[in-house]
Amino acid sequence: MKFNYLFPYKYKKPGWALFILGFLLGLLSISYLRENSLFNCKVFAFFGEELFGGKYFFSIITNNILDELACIFLIFGAFFIAFSKENSEDEFISKIRLESLVWSTYMSYGVLLLAVIFVYGIPFFWVLAFNMFTLLTFFIVRFKWAVVKFKKQIDSKELL
Repeated sequence: MKFNYLFPYKYKKPGWALFILGFLLGLLSISYLRENSLFNCKVFAFFGEELFGGKYFFSIITNNILDELACIFLIFGAFFIAFSKENSEDEFISKIRLESLVWSTYMSYGVLLLAVIFVYGIPFFWVLAFNMFTLLTFFIVRFKWAVVKFKKQIDSKELL
């Protein structure tokens, strides 16, 4: 079976590097580097609104791009990790991949549903922001766990 929709295996390592870098930049963005002017630059904005200011459409604005960089690195890293072939990609790995994707979709929307019911105000928007990454993160964790579990079963059967 041909897997045209997957990246080559060699994309996994750059994916992990981008994911970890994005995660660290995200932590820095949330914590204290948000006010650092090092990451301020002029960007094109389709639409925006300032807290106590007006709305702007199709404008050049000055923005701290640290959080945007973190998101871009996290998204690309997670895509490369999640959708790169395994060393030995076969039909069973493909089945595990599909089951993990379905499971992670259920979990991600479960988290979102719980947030809609129990979280209000500004914390709800934080949950929405983090929920952008839960689908791929849950998928990666579930898929890796299932592959490791499968390989352990194979190894224990070979020892018998």
